[in-house]
Amino acid sequence: MSSNIKYRKMVSDDVPAVYEIELATFSAPWTLDSFYYEVHENQYAHYVLAVDADGSIFGFCGMWMVIDAAQITNVAVIEAARGRGIGEELMREAMRIARQHEMEVMSLEVRVTNTVAQNLYRKLDFQDGGKRKGYYTDNGEDALVMWVNL
Repeated sequence: MSSNIKYRKMVSDDVPAVYEIELATFSAPWTLDSFYYEVHENQYAHYVLAVDADGSIFGFCGMWMVIDAAQITNVAVIEAARGRGIGEELMREAMRIARQHEMEVMSLEVRVTNTVAQNLYRKLDFQDGGKRKGYYTDNGEDALVMWVNL
C-alpha cells in the first residue's frame, strides 16, 4: 500500500467523487442522492475515504452502525489503485471505527461470484453466515452473508 494514503470521514463535498467511483465499480450503483442522504440525514451512516496527499479519493467504505451491529453497505477502490491494499485498509479502518463506537459484530453481503472480495473478508476473519437468494437486482445473483465479531 502507498504510504501517502490517509483515511478520513466522508463529507458532503466528497460525494461527487465517491459517486463516480460507485458508477465505475458497481453494475447496480447507488444514486447520487443516496450518498447525499447518507452524509446529511442518515444518523447511522459512516463513510471512510482513502485519500492521497492532494486530496484525490482512491476508495471508500460505507457502513451503518445500529445498536451494537455495523453493516457494511459498500466498498470500492478505483481500478487504477487496486491491488495496493487500499480495500483492506478501508475495511480495517471501518472495523476500528465500529469498535470505537462499541459495535459487537460487523456484517456484509458480497456476490457469490466475487471471490476476490470474499478472500479479503476472510483475511479479516469474516465468516460465512448464509446466502440471500436473488439479492442483487441487476442479475438476480445470490449474496453470501459474511460476519465478524469485533
